[in-house]
Amino acid sequence: MKKFILLFAIALTTASCTELLKVANQISTTTGISPIITNADNVAGLKSSLNVGIENAVSLLGKENGFLDDAALKLLLPEEAQSIVNNIKLIPGGQELVNKAVLSLNRSAEDAVKEATPIFKNAITSMTINDALGILLGNQDAATQYLRNTTYAQLKAAFAPKVKDSLGKPLVANISTTESWTALTSSYNKVAGTAVGSIAGMKAINVNLEEYVTEKALDALFTKVANEEKAIRTDPAARVNDILKKVFGQLDKK
Repeated sequence: MKKFILLFAIALTTASCTELLKVANQISTTTGISPIITNADNVAGLKSSLNVGIENAVSLLGKENGFLDDAALKLLLPEEAQSIVNNIKLIPGGQELVNKAVLSLNRSAEDAVKEATPIFKNAITSMTINDALGILLGNQDAATQYLRNTTYAQLKAAFAPKVKDSLGKPLVANISTTESWTALTSSYNKVAGTAVGSIAGMKAINVNLEEYVTEKALDALFTKVANEEKAIRTDPAARVNDILKKVFGQLDKK
């Protein structure tokens, strides 16, 4: 401690502000005393954690079968279309149509999330965290939830056109998701309009596919980002840059 006081006293009388910061860092290295971490540092650390999180999330979800092989995030038929599964035997080639539609839905989600990185990063860069320390010391997904709560509407509006483009791409057997979905629902609706369909209680299906895939893809992205944030908070090895080590290292002492 005496060594620390002596060094710092010398620094005060001889150094500029910039030099003082360097001296403080040197002292902390030699004495084990941590340098001061400012609220600006905390904000930078939180933004960095979200940037790392979205990059990793997009990498995981954007690869082939990124959605399909994840039981928790795999896109199934929309809830409104559950009656298709319930009445699959009444639909000519129904199971094959369902399989193709589900595969196409997941391929479109994979394709769309590849475009998510700049959209998310723009939201992260422009956000302001008034209570950074509170978020830092909050739940393990506090920063992710902050981003979701404050930017979801803007992210959805920016992401929806990407989903629309992906739905129109021939991603499975040279057929687009929109075409697969139309083939499935038109076959179902045709049966629903018959006497047999009426007796079975079948009702015509009209789902906004773009909105469904957009919401599911965004939910998946936020889930993955939250997982990445948790890893950064709890595992020092996940802190891949200096600001993450500096800011989230505070949590190791709690």
